[in-house]
Amino acid sequence: MDALPDIVGTAERLRRGEVTSAQLTEEAIARTDRIDPEVGSFVSRFDDQARDAAARADAELRAGHIRGPLHGIPVGVKDIITTTEGPTTAQSLVHDAAWNPEDAVVVSRLREAGAVIVGKLTTMEFAIGAPDEEKPFPIPRNPWDLSRWAGGSSSGSGSAVSTGMVFAALGTDTAGSIRIPAAYCGITGLMPTFGRVPKSGCVPLGFTLDHIGPMARSAADCAAVLDVIAGHHPSDLTSIDTDHTPVVGGLSGDLRGKRVGVASLVDEAGDAADPMTQRLFADAVTLLEDAGATAVPVQLPLYAEMRAANMVIMLSEALAYHLGDLRAHWSDYFTETRALVAAGLAFTGADYVQAQRVRQVAQQQMAELYTDVDLVVTPTCATGASPLTRAVDVVEGDDFATIHTQYWDCIGNPAMSLPMGFSADGLPLGLQVAGRPFDEAGVLAAGVAVQERSDWHRAVPPVADIAVTDAA
Repeated sequence: MDALPDIVGTAERLRRGEVTSAQLTEEAIARTDRIDPEVGSFVSRFDDQARDAAARADAELRAGHIRGPLHGIPVGVKDIITTTEGPTTAQSLVHDAAWNPEDAVVVSRLREAGAVIVGKLTTMEFAIGAPDEEKPFPIPRNPWDLSRWAGGSSSGSGSAVSTGMVFAALGTDTAGSIRIPAAYCGITGLMPTFGRVPKSGCVPLGFTLDHIGPMARSAADCAAVLDVIAGHHPSDLTSIDTDHTPVVGGLSGDLRGKRVGVASLVDEAGDAADPMTQRLFADAVTLLEDAGATAVPVQLPLYAEMRAANMVIMLSEALAYHLGDLRAHWSDYFTETRALVAAGLAFTGADYVQAQRVRQVAQQQMAELYTDVDLVVTPTCATGASPLTRAVDVVEGDDFATIHTQYWDCIGNPAMSLPMGFSADGLPLGLQVAGRPFDEAGVLAAGVAVQERSDWHRAVPPVADIAVTDAA
């Protein structure tokens, strides 16, 4: 089928009156009826509330009141981020669904921008671990191969965008939970700079590592969502009070004068790497050079140490949040959630402090690296999506070395995954682009440069190959 419609182009059609938000919303609902039973993207749906929001958006657009590119656009929200339409489950029998019943700050900002929120999307329990078939929640499957995992932990956000059930979604990222499902599902996902997007109303995993960010079909669409959700809010003590200059409208695929550090990380995954990964990564670097960038080889400072520090910090902070519930509700947790979070007991307070100290050293060394380059690129993952039966190996086993995302959560810089082609067995592979702190615009510009020169982000998985109405 043809490429799914994007936010930027559809927003123009809405403003011209060529399509209505009601039509887009009905198309999203119809797609979800058809596709979601196969892929398990939704925990809860807000069909009636979405129809009401679409009607309000259409009335405002007809009156000439235009809120921006998200006005009238159907979007989804990962189910660890609160919304007033329904409970936030965190995909857990343990979580108090009445926790923070108000909209999260980012959800309030989506509403103010006129977005139509169609439902809550699946996650790994408390944004960590792997699927558990013994628990009464949907099993998120990969739309490119239903026997494979959509990635974690923003699983439903990745598959819902990939299949066109939503135009964009909110995900969260503590060790790669935006970028892994983005890579596995063949979409674009941006982890903003730590502190750029307020997290109030988001169930925490790692207090000093968590990020909220956009997942969409293209870098330009991610920019449209980022412009809405970014910016300081006093309710989040980790929110950094710095201005966010809107990105939409100013993005260019011209990278002349930019230096891009290239780290293939070929030795990290070893024999587990897909044979296509390095070839496609080299092709993607060539596209950046075609856009005017100068590519230079770099090494990521303290790479192994930051992967280890990410685990120490994340599990220690998760344990601090969950220890009481683990004692009281052990069997109610997903098998992998309790195993991983309880593993935090193996770390001492000294381990945690040392991990944070080494993290600061790596951040300083990375800042020095960015005096020589403007961006750094790596593969997002060295393989395509794992079989569902091996999802545990991705999060804590032998396949963990194939994931190249955790480093940037510890560093805190913005990092984005975008499609760069397909693996030897036909699964999407992702290119990871990381920038200086608060230079999301530079990261997104690199994404635009690649996507102006390739069509990987327009590919549609077979499970989504259903008739598209004229509305879309």
